[in-house]
Amino acid sequence: MPVLNERDYLRRAVESTLAQDVPGPSELIIALAPSTDGTDELARELAAEDERIVLVDNPAADIPVGLNLAIRAGRYPTVVRVDAHSELEAGYTRRALDTLTRVRAANVGGVMRADGRTPFQRAVARAYNSRIGLGGGAYHGGTREGEAESAYLGVMRRAVFDEVGGFDETIRRGEDWELNLRIRRAGYRVWFDPKLSVTYWPRESWSRLARQFIATGRWRGELVRRYGTRNSLRFFAPPLLVVAIALSVIVGTLQLARVLTGWWAVAASVVFVPVLAYALLVLVVAIGPGGGSGWRDKLWTIAVLPTMHISWGLGFIAGVLGGAHDTVDTSRLGDRNTPLP
Repeated sequence: MPVLNERDYLRRAVESTLAQDVPGPSELIIALAPSTDGTDELARELAAEDERIVLVDNPAADIPVGLNLAIRAGRYPTVVRVDAHSELEAGYTRRALDTLTRVRAANVGGVMRADGRTPFQRAVARAYNSRIGLGGGAYHGGTREGEAESAYLGVMRRAVFDEVGGFDETIRRGEDWELNLRIRRAGYRVWFDPKLSVTYWPRESWSRLARQFIATGRWRGELVRRYGTRNSLRFFAPPLLVVAIALSVIVGTLQLARVLTGWWAVAASVVFVPVLAYALLVLVVAIGPGGGSGWRDKLWTIAVLPTMHISWGLGFIAGVLGGAHDTVDTSRLGDRNTPLP
């Protein structure tokens, strides 16, 4: 479990992990980045309460670095990746271990079931759980068991993890997708089991959500630079939306300024079609059951969906054009573009 500034979520994440029914010895290894909200102190309290908790330092504060440090410190042949912003459902680990053996996979993952404690966070959760929100990846609500492109968190065989070289520490977002790509290229199975479920708590504010998705999109753009067409086509929808919006603004400005007139103006108006179609789609989702139960929920849905898509798309375009470089997700770090205090 890599951890950075998660005091509000850490105890419940740890408790749900330690409560798992595991047929054998287990340990919970927490990779502690230099937090500023009291997370480290809470982690030490929890470790003093349960001898199964092992703490390792992650001064770099990057998730893949922390994961590698934690896994290398582990003693057992199976790795269950957990997250401080998530809670494992009862029976998750035993079911995952059974599936790992049953289908002879190298990595098994399940469904990320987002949930929220505030109206905004619940709106983000609904977007996460919707095919419209995050593009229909299996772990965002799939129902059919089978081979998968990637696995949310994942329960994996340590031997395969070591064989493919662990997490790539030059990647700060999307490291799980890239690891699973190498696992599949090595000839092993990555498996999705919809009966596995993890509760995920999204970002709690609009600005944090936007910063998270900009960083995630930028790293996806970096992964496209590195791996090209191995990336799913669904990753290209948000940047195409951003391009369509930009073209609409340009054409609309030229029309209002009377630079574009006559048939040229009519022909250029075709750029408005995808933007209007997208706006209609968001309204339909918000009005329907996917938009929540009250008018406040529906308004938040109208705000959240474009925030996610446009932020991700802008980040993606920046990543493709210029690379991700040292981009980090600052959504838990105030305004600093560094994980260090």
